[in-house]
Amino acid sequence: MTEQAEQVGQKEQVRRFNRTVAERVGVLHDHYLGGARPYGQARLLWEIDDEGTQDIRSVRARLGLDSGYVSRLLRALERDGLVAVEPHPRDRRVRTVRLTEAGRAERALLDDRSDALAASLLAPLDARQRDRLTSAMAEVERLLTASVVSVEVLDPDHPDAAHCLRAYAAELQELFDGGFDPAGSLLPDPGELRAPRGLFLVARLHGEPVGCAGLKLPAGAPAEIKRLWVSPRARGLGLARRLLSELEERAVQHGSDLVRLDTNKALETATRLYRSSGYTEVPAFNDEPYAHHWFEKRLIPGTQQK
Repeated sequence: MTEQAEQVGQKEQVRRFNRTVAERVGVLHDHYLGGARPYGQARLLWEIDDEGTQDIRSVRARLGLDSGYVSRLLRALERDGLVAVEPHPRDRRVRTVRLTEAGRAERALLDDRSDALAASLLAPLDARQRDRLTSAMAEVERLLTASVVSVEVLDPDHPDAAHCLRAYAAELQELFDGGFDPAGSLLPDPGELRAPRGLFLVARLHGEPVGCAGLKLPAGAPAEIKRLWVSPRARGLGLARRLLSELEERAVQHGSDLVRLDTNKALETATRLYRSSGYTEVPAFNDEPYAHHWFEKRLIPGTQQK
């Protein structure tokens, strides 16, 4: 089978899966789960935290919906007395939303009906089939989540980049023997991770920063990977490997045929990632005080892992 034919088959499988799921879970009905509203409104009720007030922008980002559609959904819920939309007390340009008492009651009813629907999906199956189905669902959820992660080049001083770097440093402080002091490391200053001397990638999941990686591109020397980090909430999605591969591609695009990195002995998962990605351990090429292993990889255009 050719690659093109394989892709056609994969797309058709995805479409069949989407149709089957949409039909089986009832999203095609105007009254989702036998309630008073369509799926879009019900889904929004589930997304709103019943413990307090939320920024509407964060809700919209998590659902991946445009502002106009979310506004229409909120207006419908507000008319029915299920949510309260108000300006933020410290910034009136920002709108917030919270569930009313009636909204919490309707969401509890939706929870009960959703549990009943889940039970109806599992009931016709035997124990082995139920285990297969729920395991497959978990894998599909993981892969679909991985597919919505976006990766973008940002300035290292961007708030999302700064968030990742702070989390990175805090994690190393916990993991390293004796802690971690960024001032005592050879980590580059922000200028070394800006064009033309480098770049900085930030990964986002539902609008929130969940990973980063930097690339130094010194003239006349191998490219060097720095600050590769993935948030615990995004681990298991293959994001570290994706960031590593993208940095390699960008290094090739900038004319580099060799990339280097160093790592600490405490970062065993990272070390396994580098070895499985084709990196070879080499003698120390810098004086990084926190490094115990130094790696390099010869880059060949078009062969970086996906």
